[in-house]
Amino acid sequence: ARVATLRDKLSELERCGVDQVVILPFDARLVALSPQDFIQQVIVAGLHARYVLVGDDFRFGARRAGDYATLDAAGDAQGFDVARMMSYEVHGLRVSSSVVREALKAGDMARVAMLLGRPYTVSGHVVHGQKLGRSLDCRTLNVRFGHEKPATTGIFVVRTHGLADGPLEGVASLGVRPTVTEAGRVLLEVHCFDWPADLGLEGGYGKIVRVELLHKLRDEARYDGLDALQAAIHKDIADAKAFFQAQGRQTTRDRI
Repeated sequence: ARVATLRDKLSELERCGVDQVVILPFDARLVALSPQDFIQQVIVAGLHARYVLVGDDFRFGARRAGDYATLDAAGDAQGFDVARMMSYEVHGLRVSSSVVREALKAGDMARVAMLLGRPYTVSGHVVHGQKLGRSLDCRTLNVRFGHEKPATTGIFVVRTHGLADGPLEGVASLGVRPTVTEAGRVLLEVHCFDWPADLGLEGGYGKIVRVELLHKLRDEARYDGLDALQAAIHKDIADAKAFFQAQGRQTTRDRI
């Protein structure tokens, strides 16, 4: 399961001040490159690198044969500097994609936010759906998810960016919607409590939104019919609003 989409990774790199990103397709040709060929073809001839910063467990080349020492020696020989960035830790725990993935699988969104330094987000284009939410008195945005195996699934308290000047509070479902479809396609459905009036009924389609998953309410469930599904959705909305109210009270106490 992938922790983040390419769009989300690029957005975070931009937020951190990175001006340019080069993406190499991880194909058979790249996999087969020896460490020496990777250095010569990618780092020297391709990037014309003068300074290379890698993680403390960085490995590269076919069969992961190259390491920091390999790269450092090549830098001395070919005129580029190499530096090693030590592991990033939070409360003594080394932050890695595996640790983040475990927290996502457990639905511990507070832990995920602690590890990432921000809430976990999913972004994508708003697409047309079945319009089922309108008949259930719960209008939703449909965001197509790019991977068949998301790192987390379920019903979440969320904030949505990209529809208004500020974030919109709401509740969302990330998964395969077992009650309404057998297709198994992963979809992120977001219900915003306050829909921007200037967007109208159709104004959200085509926009790129960024959805922060703040707290997991429950797992996905299959219901006997739409009435039971509607009742569950309304309870999720009430629980999500209660979460935001509790957060507001906590913020007030912190200020005092």
